[in-house]
Amino acid sequence: MFSILGIVFAALLVVILGLIFWAVNLYNSLIQLKVRSENAWSDTDVQLKRRYDIIPNLVATVEGYAKHERTTLQSVIEARAKAMGVTDVSQKGQAENFLTGALKSLFAVAESYPQLKANENFLKLQTSLSEIEEVIQSARRYYNAVVRDLNTQLEVFPNNIFANMLNFKKRDFFQLDVPEAERKAPEVKF
Repeated sequence: MFSILGIVFAALLVVILGLIFWAVNLYNSLIQLKVRSENAWSDTDVQLKRRYDIIPNLVATVEGYAKHERTTLQSVIEARAKAMGVTDVSQKGQAENFLTGALKSLFAVAESYPQLKANENFLKLQTSLSEIEEVIQSARRYYNAVVRDLNTQLEVFPNNIFANMLNFKKRDFFQLDVPEAERKAPEVKF
């Protein structure tokens, strides 16, 4: 027959094995979420770079028709350079807001030039930019969903104790700091 000491030892062994299993499972889950968040940010960053690559061509096309709109064109170029230079996720959102505003100004200028609005190159660039804006929006949503899942795992008890011991850190959301009406991609009207 089992002695009381044997039963206590077996119960203690089951508890210890359960804790080890929980810790390994939690660690693997946190690593998966961390990798997914890094991958999601990388995907978002690729789309932002595609956007940055189109902007000089768009500016050059508008410049050919609207040479006296130098201030607007310069603000788009500066906003693009600022957005490209930011690496921190929270600051990236602010830089992207500034760039979106500058692009809206550029499209407002284009409205004043019927020949420009009819230019095939300009129309292709507008279409490409609009498509990229949609992909960026989708990539942002995915990134923020993964970050939400990671941050939730890092905050719930008892995960937070274990995560802090292993030095896991919360990630920033990629947020836009503008009113809801301004959260849309620059709209191009023909």
